[in-house]
Amino acid sequence: MKKKMLMALAAFGLAQPAAAQVSDNVVRIGVLNDQSGLYADLAGPGSTLAAQMAVEDFGGSVLGKPVEIVSGDHQNKPDIASSLARRWIDNERVDAIVDIPHSASALAVLGVAREKNKALLLSGPAYVEFTGKECSPITVHWTYDSYAMANGTAGAVVKQGGNSWFFLTGDNAGSHSQERDAMAFVKKAGGQVNGAIRHPLNTADFSSFLLQAQQSKAKVIGLANAGGDTVNAIKQANEFGVTQQGQKLAGLLMFITDVKSVGLPNAKGLVITDSFYWDADERTRAWSRKFMARHNGRAPTSVQAGVYGATLHYLKAIKEAGTDDGAKVVAKMKEMPVNDFFSDNYKIRADGRLVRDMYLLQVKTPEESKEPWDLFKILARIPGNEAYRPMSESACPLIK
Repeated sequence: MKKKMLMALAAFGLAQPAAAQVSDNVVRIGVLNDQSGLYADLAGPGSTLAAQMAVEDFGGSVLGKPVEIVSGDHQNKPDIASSLARRWIDNERVDAIVDIPHSASALAVLGVAREKNKALLLSGPAYVEFTGKECSPITVHWTYDSYAMANGTAGAVVKQGGNSWFFLTGDNAGSHSQERDAMAFVKKAGGQVNGAIRHPLNTADFSSFLLQAQQSKAKVIGLANAGGDTVNAIKQANEFGVTQQGQKLAGLLMFITDVKSVGLPNAKGLVITDSFYWDADERTRAWSRKFMARHNGRAPTSVQAGVYGATLHYLKAIKEAGTDDGAKVVAKMKEMPVNDFFSDNYKIRADGRLVRDMYLLQVKTPEESKEPWDLFKILARIPGNEAYRPMSESACPLIK
């Protein structure tokens, strides 16, 4: 009888869920991005705010433990990014890192996160190989990538008659990825590539690069860059009469903050692809109005909206997994459908790609705009399974 009782108690114990485990009794999430440079408008303090809003909406704690947000500026330098990530994890007990626009910096942090088994939730970088050869059990690529952006924009512009392209490309991993993917889609749509030139990150003078683009006689200048570089390239293209002489510009990674900086007179008619627009529907408007009230009236970018969604889903996964162990939480994130104010039952694939619908957007004319951030009209909604690179074409080692 005693033996049977012991066996029954043992079986009962095995049937119980494991005790919740939160390291250091606090869940800390680090928002790492450019806080003061050319990507500060599209991410920066706005991403930190978005993460804080997600924590507040979740209730401020998980598994009975408080959730804290910390933030840091990687200055678009991989060595600073990796050093800060390591300090956060080793000394400040950070459990997850989110955002990281600037793909080279994100790649540097990926090495640290793999080593330390910490979740890495990428909203900002475009580099498609985060779900390819660089995929990892602790990584989710949340908001967009260069493949999906190029897929929408290049195909649409070629259909509009822009069948010859010259690329103005930032000299960094994410921009190289934009260029490569866009070239492939231009050719797939029946267009041709007349050439490309690469410029340094955060360059102030695009005159020589634009001159070569003009000399190429291409109908379209593809801007394979982001943030301040995209803004400066568009402004200078208008100053030098590039668009007035018949060449079109195509932004391959362009955000609402970039359009605001350029201004509708210079940006009108531009076609871009993005995963989020604040004015898309009632839910996006409701959340965005709350964000704008706390961010000096500035509308959220897709990067900032993605930081909110990634942070919220991460906290949900900790609750379900009963732990903040990086690989276990990311595995749970992949099991669970993604639902937030701009995500409806989306799924995270085995390679870490969140497959979400994308929008094909066109910049409005000044006459069409009814309020300060009424900048886009939606031309089409592209289903996620059509927008992103299929896993069959990926070199991700996690795919079996």
